[in-house]
Amino acid sequence: MLLHVNAKHPEPRKIAQAVTVLERGSVIAYPTDSVYGLGCDLLSKNGIESLYRMKGMRENQLLSFVCPDIADIARYAIVGDSAFRVMRRLLPGPYTFILPATKEVPRVLRMKRKTVGVRIPSHPVTQALMRALGRPLVSTSASVPAAEAQDGPEFLIDPREIEERFPELALVLDSEDVGLTPSTVIDLSGDEPVLVRAGAGPV
Repeated sequence: MLLHVNAKHPEPRKIAQAVTVLERGSVIAYPTDSVYGLGCDLLSKNGIESLYRMKGMRENQLLSFVCPDIADIARYAIVGDSAFRVMRRLLPGPYTFILPATKEVPRVLRMKRKTVGVRIPSHPVTQALMRALGRPLVSTSASVPAAEAQDGPEFLIDPREIEERFPELALVLDSEDVGLTPSTVIDLSGDEPVLVRAGAGPV
């Protein structure tokens, strides 16, 4: 189902509707400052499994946590002083940071990797959704896998196309001001930052 949400002033009733869907363990598509994301409630094992299945992802592939603020990140990832300084300067924004995972990360995710990707998008709809849900979304980009696309992953930016491509979605939040380029991915789990993918955020 498509649900249009105002990009600058998200309607609380529509955000509450999306939260209800997430709390049922369903997967939704939502706008970010990079590209559309597919996400589910962090506490939903069924939602996480659906997300992997929907995207045809291997169990060792990274899913991101979309968090409301840096303080929330520290619960699920080990944030050293240097990592904190980098994130404080760049977030919220179109970046995904890879950090060592804490034991607070649900086992269904921690068994797959010892690191976790974290994001704080600046899109008002994402921000409103995070505040209303009160905990992170487990998320991945709305994209066609590289194996099916000719020139690497194809990121979907049309909400109707996303709905058609992923019929298992319970809800697609249709909004404006969505980015056209995926997030920049930076690995902060080692001694030095490592650029994994150059994307929307300046490096």
